[in-house]
Amino acid sequence: MFESLSARLQAIAADLRGRPRLTEADLDAALREIRLALLEADVHFRVVKAFVARVRERALGMDVLGGVRPGHQVVKLVHDELVAALGGHRHALALAGTSPAVVLLVGLQGSGKTTTAAKLADRLRREGRRPLLVAADVYRPAAIEQLSRLGQQADLAVFTARAGTRAVEVAAAARDEAIRTGADVLVMDTAGRLHVDDAMMGELDTLSTTLRPAETVLVVDAMTGQEAVRVAEAFHARLALTALILTKMDGDARGGAALSIRTVTGVPIAYVGTGERIDALEAVHPDRLAQRILGMGDIVTLVERAAEQVDREEAERAAERLMEARFTLEDFRTQLHQVKRMGPIGQLLQMIPGGAGLAGAAQAAEEGGELKRVEAIIDSMTPSERREPHVIKSSRRRRIAAGSGTTVADVNRLLRQFEEMQKIVRQLSAGRGRNGPLPRLPGR
Repeated sequence: MFESLSARLQAIAADLRGRPRLTEADLDAALREIRLALLEADVHFRVVKAFVARVRERALGMDVLGGVRPGHQVVKLVHDELVAALGGHRHALALAGTSPAVVLLVGLQGSGKTTTAAKLADRLRREGRRPLLVAADVYRPAAIEQLSRLGQQADLAVFTARAGTRAVEVAAAARDEAIRTGADVLVMDTAGRLHVDDAMMGELDTLSTTLRPAETVLVVDAMTGQEAVRVAEAFHARLALTALILTKMDGDARGGAALSIRTVTGVPIAYVGTGERIDALEAVHPDRLAQRILGMGDIVTLVERAAEQVDREEAERAAERLMEARFTLEDFRTQLHQVKRMGPIGQLLQMIPGGAGLAGAAQAAEEGGELKRVEAIIDSMTPSERREPHVIKSSRRRRIAAGSGTTVADVNRLLRQFEEMQKIVRQLSAGRGRNGPLPRLPGR
């Protein structure tokens, strides 16, 4: 997400940082480039106009032109305006108070509500909640089936009703079920509807009056660009939305909807969908997202993902084995699986300062099957070969290549790279012996 915008803004930022002095003409030229970058990213023209005007006003008001490292100061102003455009601070769903709290998901057909409902319930469960998914799309049997299947896959409770039941009756029965089972959050998947359909919008009015939801969340497809902003405005005028979830952000390289919708509607973005996996729902932290757009990385989110997905004890054992030169291809495969659980490699690299430039190539390698080939090669080895790769001679390499659907050259490349890594580790290990043992991880 934001791929094209990030590339443009990072190039502008690099140029600004490289200038020892900055004239007003230089500033105007940079702001022109920023304006074009935002417009090409499909950011709403009113948002672009206000964005550029505020950066210019603040730059001149702070006497940036005559300051130390003026380019860095302008980049900081751009960062601050990106944060403001994204809402300024994290919007957490307000679920305290009455139990069960109701999260009412609304939106157009095809916006991704059903999948998002499952993702949101999974996220709330990981945060310590006891969610109950509610299939309240009574017009589309496939939606009920889809939500049931997603719930089963993620081990989430799903409430469904018999055919012909009205949505408001489903909601009331689901609330009773939540009280009976101890669920503290109802995540309601409603039918897709057009904001100009009075009858369907009236159903949402009835649901809202009956349930008094803690959060009324519009799920909107980010890939529709400016149309997403218009849809959000129309729904908000009718329902008084409390939050937004933008789906398919991983497929929107421009990101204009995310940078426009908060400013135009005043409704905060709570989450963005960043993939098809059940855990691919990312909380929006405006400051972190602005840093990512400008290529500054997002270490905090990276650490949070690692804490959720990586087995700490296994990681420590692997680190010890690595530094003691006992790290094997079996250990490497285990670590590869743990990293993959954190998300696509390209996304992870974007969270590392300076890693954005490598993200595209890494993502291409992943999509091109490079990581799968490495896994297949290691899986085709015997346990003893994974532990002692030096025993893998010509005949074994041919067998491994045939078993993994790769070539002998692919097998040779992996073994050579692994051997080079072991040499470097042995050198580091020798240095460590002189400097004492490795420090323990915090909290151990």
